Amino acid sequence: MTPLSTLAPGSGWVKVRASGKVNLALRVGAPREDGYHPLATVFQALSLFDDLGVRAAAPGHYSVRVAGAQADRVPTDASNLAVRAARLLAEHHGGAQERGVEIVIRKTIPVTGGMAGGSANAAAALVACAELWGIDVSPDELAGLGAQLGADVPFSLRGSTALGTGRGDELVPVLSRGSYHWVLALPEFELSTPAVFRRFDALFPGAPAAPPPVPEALLEGLACGDPARVAEHLVNDLQPAALDLQPALGDLLDAGLERGALAGIVSGSGPTCAFLAPHEDAAVRLSVALGGLGLCREVRRASGPAPGARLQAG
Repeated sequence: MTPLSTLAPGSGWVKVRASGKVNLALRVGAPREDGYHPLATVFQALSLFDDLGVRAAAPGHYSVRVAGAQADRVPTDASNLAVRAARLLAEHHGGAQERGVEIVIRKTIPVTGGMAGGSANAAAALVACAELWGIDVSPDELAGLGAQLGADVPFSLRGSTALGTGRGDELVPVLSRGSYHWVLALPEFELSTPAVFRRFDALFPGAPAAPPPVPEALLEGLACGDPARVAEHLVNDLQPAALDLQPALGDLLDAGLERGALAGIVSGSGPTCAFLAPHEDAAVRLSVALGGLGLCREVRRASGPAPGARLQAG
């Protein structure tokens, strides 16, 4: 597979980088009649990126190749979110059969890890194909198309730190000062997002129709740039369901807290566990300590907030 580092603009390739995310707060209401759960969530984009390249292909041809970590777990047929994003953009600007694209993706965001890797790929594809095809599309239109693909795609386009409501796709920016240093523990097993939501419904049959609000103190901590205050108010309503399905996550969370994390939380629907460290040196020490325990397949470090999907120069 051609390395993305060689896909220079002069070769006809357009490159975009998009980041993964962690939910600092994820509050969940009872399922609506359409089956979706109303959410109130605070997203933070992290410096854990997927790189995507596109170049023009024959009209009606949409293909994708994937390399990198867990690439074998990413579909490469029409169900791939990047392919769906390219088709959707084309359908809204001249028709899918009038355009075509070849897509390559280099993965570093965990697959099915609760960090919106697929959504990041969809966001990157929207930005890349708009540039490739010379489509003048506004950020609002891109966000609207992204919301049709998945609730996390609008945030993957925006990046930074934001409050999401509705399905998580109605966004407003959140003031966030300073940098936050995260250690991400990636278990061997996966968790299905629909399965986690079903377990949430079973565990909390009396959940309110509207989700509880995100902690005001969390937003104040972000505005002050205070990692300790942010850590005190991390919350994930899906975490009990994830731990019920995979009790080993509890051992992993406990291990991080015992080794210096300010707080630990299951990222989204899991299974990635995200630990907030007080500073970069502490994050380095924590990652080394967790990596030697044998409780997860890999430990990664990242910082936030990071930008959303952005064009790359070379």
